[in-house]
Amino acid sequence: MLRHLLIIFALVMALRVPFFTQPIQGDDIYYLEGAQYAQTNPAHPHQARYLFQGRMVEMSGHPHPPLNAAILAALLAITGEVNEVPFHAAYTLFSLLAALGMYAISRHFTSHPLIATMLFCAVPAFVVNGNSLESDLPFLAFWMLGIAAFLEALERNSSKWLLIATLPLSLAALAAYQSVVVIPILCFLTARKRPTWWLAYLVALTPVLILFIYQIAEATGGKAPPLQVTAGYFKEYGLQQLTAKIRNAEALTGHLGWMLFPLLPILAFGNRWTFAALLWAAIEWNPLYLTGVAATIALLTQNSRRFGWWPHLFFASSLALFFAGSARYLLPLAAPIILLTVEQLKERPKLLYASLAANLILALALAFTNYQHWAGYRDFVHAHRAEIQSTRVWVNGEWGLRFYAESIGALPLAQGQAIRPGDMILTSELGYPIPFTLGGGQLVAVAKQDINPTLPLRLIGLNSNSGYSTASVGVLPFDISNTPLDRIRLDRVIESKPTLSYVPMNAPDAERHILSGAYQLEDGKSRWIGKQVRLILQPGKETNDLSATIYIPPTAKARKIRLEWNGQLLTEQTYSKDGRYTITAKAIHTGTQQGVLTLECDATFQSPGDTRELGLILIEAGLR
Repeated sequence: MLRHLLIIFALVMALRVPFFTQPIQGDDIYYLEGAQYAQTNPAHPHQARYLFQGRMVEMSGHPHPPLNAAILAALLAITGEVNEVPFHAAYTLFSLLAALGMYAISRHFTSHPLIATMLFCAVPAFVVNGNSLESDLPFLAFWMLGIAAFLEALERNSSKWLLIATLPLSLAALAAYQSVVVIPILCFLTARKRPTWWLAYLVALTPVLILFIYQIAEATGGKAPPLQVTAGYFKEYGLQQLTAKIRNAEALTGHLGWMLFPLLPILAFGNRWTFAALLWAAIEWNPLYLTGVAATIALLTQNSRRFGWWPHLFFASSLALFFAGSARYLLPLAAPIILLTVEQLKERPKLLYASLAANLILALALAFTNYQHWAGYRDFVHAHRAEIQSTRVWVNGEWGLRFYAESIGALPLAQGQAIRPGDMILTSELGYPIPFTLGGGQLVAVAKQDINPTLPLRLIGLNSNSGYSTASVGVLPFDISNTPLDRIRLDRVIESKPTLSYVPMNAPDAERHILSGAYQLEDGKSRWIGKQVRLILQPGKETNDLSATIYIPPTAKARKIRLEWNGQLLTEQTYSKDGRYTITAKAIHTGTQQGVLTLECDATFQSPGDTRELGLILIEAGLR
């Protein structure tokens, strides 16, 4: 046993040490926001507030409870600043604990626990996402240890081991809401092994009890319970819409088969049902996807009663609970599908070791590509440190690009933000850039760079169909492409005097005349505005009529419209119903100096899945 543990320790360290310098990536930045806030409010790290895709949000609505932010907060308190090497070195502990949990669980189900644990460590999502500072590995570690201790309790009929199990189960609950899925799994295991042991059933309920206590503890001082805030954001961002759920299911069905090298479960369990994977060609014909689906069908058509129906229960729950279809969501499924396969092929060890080698090669290749993606952001920011530190720079993107730029003084871009001449904008085409206006200026490129990793593999990327990170752009387990993964650029806004007195929203120079409040052009002719839009204009004569042509959609709440020139109210109209209108102020002495026309409405609304504050639709406005 000691020899096995040393081999497992060596394998995990060999996978992690080369990536200790892994740049900040993905959702790391949001957990770090919670960690920063926790330095002043350590009991409530998720009461932090930060900009997310241009909108101010409350972290209490984050789809994970606060354990991960608390861990990062402790590391930050020790180190004094975010530093990749000590943070990733510390997070290696969770990889070791997850592997230890896998070994302990394997000893209950197979006579080959070592190869089972090695296959677990070679799962691509374990290798890739174990190099992040997100909650996936802490959750996986405590999930595995909780189940391992519970199985030991059932085996020994030991209340002591049940008591031990409550600690990792509690921590798993504080790491992820999906921890509640362990409850029916543990209950089925208890019913199979010790059906009348009521204490085991009570311990199985630990995650829901901990989450209930967390909701009560956070709902203090008039604050809403975190799950209520989460539900609000799910509705606001349209995360639980049927189309998102279907896309999530499509992606996860392919991802599950790639947790092991997919030929292995196909060889182990392939039957006539495996050919049903061809039906998924209607969704995505790519062989990478269809092979993964075939492996998934092969695995899910197996009887998993001895595992408490673990694979079937968690996979079904993942279809209902999740929305983005990310491969990392299925990490808690790796253990049972590996154990099923190892037991089926225990007389053919060469196949198991061949699969281990194939998975390690693929996983390391994906991890290397992932490293180069995030390193591209870090390197670009460091190369332009002088410009960013000497000028006001707005970051139009998320993830590591935003983290590294903000760490040297840049500011996150907010929706509706007006950018002034002299400012600079750092933009990622991939990282959810938001529309912005130039405050009467125009963009001049300072620097730009394509991020193009060495290997033609993509976990996410421009023109990529990979659903590894999110199913919003594709469902493949990974994609093969030589096109740039992302394009980043640094632009400066220079002053540009207005030339137009009347601005149709589809005019070529319209952007130069919009100071604030209008979104991107839609349908080639109009723009949504927020509560207020401001245009800078150049009058062509001393006296002008001010007018604006608008459309109030049936969904809009706005009914009262105000028109101002240089801050002076000129006219106000109230409309009783939706429709197209022109509001006009006649014979206004504007002079011939440039000025600002302001159109304001009395109310805004949000459309499901659209985070913008919407007032009405502006077609054209200006001086006549």
